[in-house]
Amino acid sequence: MGKTIGVIIDFLNDDFRSRIDAAAARYGYKTRYYPDSASAVGNVDDCEILYGHCSQKVIASAGSLKWFCCCWAGVDPFCKDELYQNPDCLLTNSSGAYGVTIAEHLIMTALMLLRRQMEYTEVIRAHEWRVLPGGIRSLYGSRITVLGAGDIGTEFARRARAFRPAKLIGVRRSARSGDGAFDEMRTTAELDSLLPETDLLVMALPNTPDTVNILDKRRMALLPEGALVINVGRGTAVDQDALIAALDSGHLGGAALDVVVPEPLPADHPLREAKNLLLTPHVAGNMTLAYTREKDVEMFLEDLESYVAGKPLKHLVDRKKGY
Repeated sequence: MGKTIGVIIDFLNDDFRSRIDAAAARYGYKTRYYPDSASAVGNVDDCEILYGHCSQKVIASAGSLKWFCCCWAGVDPFCKDELYQNPDCLLTNSSGAYGVTIAEHLIMTALMLLRRQMEYTEVIRAHEWRVLPGGIRSLYGSRITVLGAGDIGTEFARRARAFRPAKLIGVRRSARSGDGAFDEMRTTAELDSLLPETDLLVMALPNTPDTVNILDKRRMALLPEGALVINVGRGTAVDQDALIAALDSGHLGGAALDVVVPEPLPADHPLREAKNLLLTPHVAGNMTLAYTREKDVEMFLEDLESYVAGKPLKHLVDRKKGY
């Protein structure tokens, strides 16, 4: 078997290809490019490394695979042991490439909800020109809780701090301290006590058994009336039926979802009709921003150097934990 790196990325350009080829040659590898997963299935058996957007079928057909570097941050489809012919195959993700673009999306949607942009858009479309009763709200002085204080949550907190919120709290599994972006760092076990003091709940969680429906009907009721919810992690983290009810009743003042279940969302899904809900079709991240594409390639090349040197991979995923 030859030393081959298989590449399946839909944002490939001449510069990225040149850099990947140069690094591969430097370490004694050849590269093989596939336009999509369909063309790769059954043709990657000699690939020691795969990098990019792969289907599960591609991974399952890679008999020589020792490392799969996924372009996505969320890798739950690739954590099953039975997917790999080599049980010791390494899995890395691209967590760290998406923080900038998703943080900007979070700022955008938070301001749209607080300043009632969707409602004002409808006023203008109705050929009216009037000020809605009740005024608008601000990030200034608000109480923000970020559920999932990893790369995405931290990048958001750095930007939100410029608006001078009253409190900015990060929530993560462990109690280790943050990098100064948050006023406080708390654990998931303390979430119930934080929700009643939260004006804006930002969710940026991976899909694990512990995060499924973490925001359920009971926890939505703990949020104060008029609170806002934004989810950019995984759709499974929110009880969508409970969210619709909380929005339509007016208990929640609004929500923004970039991730839902299922995706794509059916045309007749009740989420589409929920009150004050801003929906986007999973575009907060992906490869829509040039910075993200550049960072993704950089991260792969960084870990490739470590892989060849026998050093730990910086972006290694624990397949049992799912992150």
